Amino acid sequence: MTEEFRAAFQRVLDTAAGQTPDFPEAVREAFRLSSHVPTEELETALEALAPVLGDCEPYPGVAADLSVLAGALVESGAPAGQVGLEVLRQVGSYGQAAVAFLHAWEKTGGGPLPAPSEVSETEEKRVEEVLGENAPLATMGWWTVQRYGLAAKAMLCDAGVRSAVRADAGAMKGLGQIVQALSTRLSEFGEISELLRMAEVSRVLVLDRASRRGFRVRFDGVGDNFQLHTLLADALIGKEGMRLPGSRPDPRWVAASLDAPVDPLADVVRGEWDLVGGDGTWVGNEACPGDIPEVNGERVLVLEPQSLLHSWRAGRRHPHITGEFTVLSELTPDEAASWWTRLHPAGAVRHPQAPPIENDDAGTDPAPRHFGEAAHFAEVDPGPSSVPFPALSPEADPSGPDAAALVEPGPSSALPFDPDPEPLNEDEEFPGAAPWAGAPVTRIDEEDLFPVPDAGPFRDPDPLGGPIEPPSDLFDDRPEATSDLFSPAPVENENPPPSTTSDEGTPENVETEGPAPGSRLLPPLPPGVSDSFTWAPHWKWPAPPRRP
Repeated sequence: MTEEFRAAFQRVLDTAAGQTPDFPEAVREAFRLSSHVPTEELETALEALAPVLGDCEPYPGVAADLSVLAGALVESGAPAGQVGLEVLRQVGSYGQAAVAFLHAWEKTGGGPLPAPSEVSETEEKRVEEVLGENAPLATMGWWTVQRYGLAAKAMLCDAGVRSAVRADAGAMKGLGQIVQALSTRLSEFGEISELLRMAEVSRVLVLDRASRRGFRVRFDGVGDNFQLHTLLADALIGKEGMRLPGSRPDPRWVAASLDAPVDPLADVVRGEWDLVGGDGTWVGNEACPGDIPEVNGERVLVLEPQSLLHSWRAGRRHPHITGEFTVLSELTPDEAASWWTRLHPAGAVRHPQAPPIENDDAGTDPAPRHFGEAAHFAEVDPGPSSVPFPALSPEADPSGPDAAALVEPGPSSALPFDPDPEPLNEDEEFPGAAPWAGAPVTRIDEEDLFPVPDAGPFRDPDPLGGPIEPPSDLFDDRPEATSDLFSPAPVENENPPPSTTSDEGTPENVETEGPAPGSRLLPPLPPGVSDSFTWAPHWKWPAPPRRP
């Protein structure tokens, strides 16, 4: 099979140089046999094709078909080498002619463009009104541009070709302009434009805000900053990387960003930073490395803390291109400090969709940060009072006529307590009543307020020695219980005196005596129920200690 391929490829070279009619058949035979030979044979064939392709440039159809064949061999695994650069050079030449055809077509009335493979003498006559004697070349450019686009796309998938294109900034810029103009009409050139952007940048200075450290990194085959973000996190975070703080990415995310297919069980990547340019402009993940701005002749990317959590699908924008990433070096502390003095301050650049920073002067309430009861209290609680509590003067009586003066804010209201309190007399068990107290302090025995009634059937027997007899007058004020618990209580005071109402709708002179609201609707409760601590289990409301 190897010998057959060699013979078929030699036939391609001979028929291309002689412009013979059997050239298309020779190309098809060589393409059929190329999948059955080793990569070394394909590499040898491409080396022999490079000079012939350059000689055939004046013959547009032959040169375009040779370019397509070369692209097929590269897709089969052979390195592009010099033939790849020759294809891109001819793409620029014939692509420029195709752009002239597009311009002339719009000048002569526009309308639907003819398919590149179907352009004819009629279309050439039409653009001749604008292009004159250059009309034939422009028409040939449009006729071959689609085939050149397929070949260029295959060549830019080769890392060596991308590196060579990146080294010639002027040629790359011109080719990019031509490709951009053609991408509006031909979909093939849209992907070529992305591949040229991929080839644009391979080295970046990365500065981490949290650690104040910096690194120079090199990469290739990175189609967007989603992929770059994942590879940066893998190379810099944790002890496996350069020991930056943060969460290590899932190894399956990293593998999908290099050369592996996407794992369906780990197809969502979580972001670690905000990507900001060294000039203070937002870069983000949606852009490509070519959008990272230059600062002092070097592309600088700042890793800022996330102002908005974000995630994306794992994988590569161009799955047929493998990714590479290497940390070249770390900046010295002095060099890193010098860079930080030239960059924007922390927090100056945030995600375009990040919520605004909370500002009390903004006049807007911040979004709740809690759920359930915590959210209720976080939003309802007004916080500390804006007016300090007034200090209570020992000489002032709040119940007197000067009570209103105590709530007026003044210089003394900053201290809510007496800075020089009088020492307590240790001989007195209870000091005297304060001047502002309404009545002298009186000791009240707790058992006088809370007599112990009979435990009844609602609790266990008293472990201290049985039930305590309730005072005889405990229930004297209660109405007598009726034999029928469901009979209504007698109605009292059916015609209460009318009450007056103030302008604000607040009742005045409200009667405080008499039955409570709703007392006529329910019968009285049995004795020893509502006023007894035994209504609850003994473990919840323990009985007061007994008297000795």
